[in-house]
Amino acid sequence: MSDELFIRDVMSRPVTISKSAVITEALDKMLDEGIDPLIVLNNNTVVGTVSRMSMAEKLGTRRNSAISPNSIHVANTVEEDFTTVYPDQDIEILIPLLQAYKMVVVYDDDHRLIGKVTAQDLLRRYRPEVPLVEVMEKACTIDTEERVVHLRRRMIDDTILRFIVTEHEQVVGIVTETDVAVAMRNFREVVDDKHQDHRIRNLLVKDIMSSPVMSMDAGCSLDDVIDLMIAKNISTVPVTAGDRLAGIITRESLIRAL
Repeated sequence: MSDELFIRDVMSRPVTISKSAVITEALDKMLDEGIDPLIVLNNNTVVGTVSRMSMAEKLGTRRNSAISPNSIHVANTVEEDFTTVYPDQDIEILIPLLQAYKMVVVYDDDHRLIGKVTAQDLLRRYRPEVPLVEVMEKACTIDTEERVVHLRRRMIDDTILRFIVTEHEQVVGIVTETDVAVAMRNFREVVDDKHQDHRIRNLLVKDIMSSPVMSMDAGCSLDDVIDLMIAKNISTVPVTAGDRLAGIITRESLIRAL
């Protein structure tokens, strides 16, 4: 890595949300800005982050079923999944930090928020110099007919952020914490409380998955995969070998390989 590059050379504009905002506003902002997580502020002070996963968990919890999504505040989902740096620090410190946190918050000398760095920000400037196969992770799969309640249980119990959706052993989609958060918000807004428990148990993975999914052949270069991820602002790319799912490339696996 070059000693001439600093954090200010890769940081991007911080995207924030007030602690007092409702989580539906936070989710809409995430989708509009294409960013996860958001930086949470309280009186212009950073107090944490809010992620799509934390919102999916909050919206999917049965004890909150009687509460409108528009009545749940960001304060109820704040996490401390971030760390802080300064713009004149060497860029090399970002790699271990982004391996541990989803976001690095950038302060100026007066401790004012001026930027953020995510895995995508860093990957615009640095890429692993290894073969694609060395970065590829095992793909967790789920069938289109599986129930969403079982999907959520697996996500929570096994800390899985995304599943590749298959039908007759063919890749037909992907389902992530974003799909779950959006589905839970929409479901809670349109289904009456007394019918929610029954209706949600009949919700299937195929009802909420993103499809079609963009995939790459195992013979492609790692640069091709990263170019696709940056151009489409996606965090996961399934890798196929012929008709077979070989694995996935994720932002996290790319950062680990740096």
